[in-house]
Amino acid sequence: MFEVRLHGRGGQGVVTAAELLSVAAFDEGRHAQAFPSFGSERTGAPVASFCRIDEREIRLREPIVDPDALIIQDPTLFHSVDVFAGLKDGGYLLVNSTKTLAELGISDVAERLPPGHALCLPATEIALRHIGRPLPNAALLGGFAALTGRVGLAAVLKAIRARFAGRVGEANAAAAEEAFTLMQKEVAPC
Repeated sequence: MFEVRLHGRGGQGVVTAAELLSVAAFDEGRHAQAFPSFGSERTGAPVASFCRIDEREIRLREPIVDPDALIIQDPTLFHSVDVFAGLKDGGYLLVNSTKTLAELGISDVAERLPPGHALCLPATEIALRHIGRPLPNAALLGGFAALTGRVGLAAVLKAIRARFAGRVGEANAAAAEEAFTLMQKEVAPC
């Protein structure tokens, strides 16, 4: 089983990102589940969302405490939430930022992971170019597909277009595609 935990703030599409990731995996013939965890339901409050992907039926229903991958939509959470808790040593880390891991002060976390498993992606900037709003979730899913190879870009794009119709879906798909291409330049193609 491959387990992904996503961290962000309310209104950034953290819950939607987990749902889209699970739909993409399901469309590729695997079992998947997605569910959120949040306290106060207000914009800007810390939110965690979870996605499990497996070849077999998934019976677990509890939050993911030892993720294989982390997607951090908002690096300001580093100071208020232990977003790195439980990350497996061979895991993946994708952070929405224009800064480097060293500039973010998380080199120690990245050094625990295999080379190329911890990267930053300017997902908000990509989203602003394509969507016109600071919603990094689709771009991060494209980046995740390139970084981990756990889902294909075609499945991510299909899930995005199924969820968002018309121009909104196409704009989000374009953001995911740009992020995927950018991440392929950073890591060996999966």
